[in-house]
Amino acid sequence: MPAAARRKSPLPTAEGLRAAFDAVTPLTVGLEEEVMLLDPETLDLAPLVAPLLQRLHGDARFKRELPAAQVEIATVPARGARGALAQLAAARTTLADASAGLARPAVAGVHPFAAAEGELNDGERYEAMRRRYATIAQRQLVASLQVHVAIGGAARTLAVHNALRCHLPELAALAANAPFHAGRDTGLASVRPTIAGALPRQGIPPAIESWERFVAELRWGAAAGGVAEPGLWWWELRPHPTFGTLELRVPDAQTTLAEAAGVVAFAHALAALLCERFDAGEPLPSAPTWRIEENRWAALRHGVDGTMADLRTGEPRPTRERLGALLDELEPVAVRLDEGSLLAHARSLVERNGALRQREVAEGGDLRGLAAWMAERFGAEASAWPPSREGI
Repeated sequence: MPAAARRKSPLPTAEGLRAAFDAVTPLTVGLEEEVMLLDPETLDLAPLVAPLLQRLHGDARFKRELPAAQVEIATVPARGARGALAQLAAARTTLADASAGLARPAVAGVHPFAAAEGELNDGERYEAMRRRYATIAQRQLVASLQVHVAIGGAARTLAVHNALRCHLPELAALAANAPFHAGRDTGLASVRPTIAGALPRQGIPPAIESWERFVAELRWGAAAGGVAEPGLWWWELRPHPTFGTLELRVPDAQTTLAEAAGVVAFAHALAALLCERFDAGEPLPSAPTWRIEENRWAALRHGVDGTMADLRTGEPRPTRERLGALLDELEPVAVRLDEGSLLAHARSLVERNGALRQREVAEGGDLRGLAAWMAERFGAEASAWPPSREGI
């Protein structure tokens, strides 16, 4: 699961991958949340991760990311979404306390008015990115909520990976939380994928037919010079060889813990549903990548307000209806996972996700007020989480 530091790792073998994905406890959950650091006065991005980490005295839950105005929270494996979210809440509280007088933490897919390019962190990994991608690297001021789910079993993991591809647009629509960028409304529900998309290996991942094929692709990438390690396989869904998980990278970072709960519960129940269907011998969904990408575009453009097409027939359907039907399928799975109340937060996002809330808060163009609202949500809600077992 997410660890405090990434180390460059050798390319795996198919046998090693099978062992790693066979070894994990099924349906455990880990989270990585990328948090913006704001200047206390201007509320612009502030490149203060180095002094903040000094204040945190080596706490393994916190680490650098590419932008110098960002810190990442990482949880350890939890039995389910509830435990992972409790860890996230505790880490947010610690971070808010450590940031006092230095910076204001806030969470969203992107900052609403900061300049499009920003300062990057030092370090061998980030220097290599700067050399390879030039100013494109400086534009990666984006933040996601990465959800790791251990599927359990190498064959089952590949099957669920290939099926989850079809549902990435629904998760993207639910979690869309980045309508503003560089001081203007982009007209998108989430501009983050368009910024990240300037880098290679973004968006819907290829289906993986076998672990041997996955190893072959990684080796090709290493020979080509772009994928020196598996951590550079940047798609919106990927097998994580170190943790033995499927890592869902599609969600925007969520401003509130309630919104994060909806995203995490949705992702966890969806993975569990696909596991149950695989175990029962049922066929799992599959579709050509370009069809899934059509729905992905609808998700980033309109979020929950748009339409998505049936991946088999092409028939369009309102995204809210599509999500509602999927949530109905997930409900009994979530109950079996003891996460039925968490899934209620996902239903709330169907009605009003982060992008819609941001536009409500910033009505009239008050983007500084929006940044202040984000920062206020970070500390206040973390200290009160969870309100009750029924509330989560």
